[in-house]
Amino acid sequence: MLNPKLLLSFSLIIFSVLAEANTLEDIQKTKVLKVCIWPDYFGISYRNPRSGALQGLDINLSRDFAQELGVKPQYVETSFAGFIADVENRNCHIAMMGVGVIPSRAERVNFSAPYLRSDVYAVTSKSNTTIKTWDDLDRPGRVISVLKGTFMEPLMKQTLKQATLQVAERPGERERDVESGRSDAFMTDYPYTQRMLANTDWARVVSPTRPIQPTDYAYAVAKGDAAWLARVNQFVAQAKKDGRLDKYATEFKLQQIVVKD
Repeated sequence: MLNPKLLLSFSLIIFSVLAEANTLEDIQKTKVLKVCIWPDYFGISYRNPRSGALQGLDINLSRDFAQELGVKPQYVETSFAGFIADVENRNCHIAMMGVGVIPSRAERVNFSAPYLRSDVYAVTSKSNTTIKTWDDLDRPGRVISVLKGTFMEPLMKQTLKQATLQVAERPGERERDVESGRSDAFMTDYPYTQRMLANTDWARVVSPTRPIQPTDYAYAVAKGDAAWLARVNQFVAQAKKDGRLDKYATEFKLQQIVVKD
């Protein structure tokens, strides 16, 4: 006779698998595509502070995707520290927010084919005369900031040998620390450097002189639903083929990091 606890556990697993396999059905039933975004991601999924409107490459593409599915997009605001739980808990059907594909994330969510690829960049202040090149970052006495939950956090934990790593918990914290001089630089990606150059008069970008960690960006979905992942990949392939990815990337000055294959 089966142990009642084992039977219950097995039943829950079966229920979970069946629930996971119905994403497309849920979207068509509710007529809504729930999209996780980080609304502070300039050029990707950015809420304009003046108008309140969402804009960016992934905003345009998510609207196109919803239209192709015959539904409306509904945006769920999250963060890089929290999006995986939102995807797993079905708070959103898909994360379309320039998510870097790294092993720790791939253990918990499935990724589409990549559509962008960015290396790591440093943002310092124009008044900081001690950081002139990439090699000036990892020096004794330097303080380097990263945003919690981004792929720069584990990367810098692994690579910084002499500088002090400072992990910012809140959006805008690392920028304020660099501007005020509390930290020397913060690590980010290509899209975010464009925000800093466009919206501040104090920021200066330091590019790597050699590849540091070029990272693919893709869309994230919950595990266990092959049909939904295939539909997402179909959309990504079509957006590349018909030129929409290039068009939107050019609009938001991201054409340098588009993955065409």
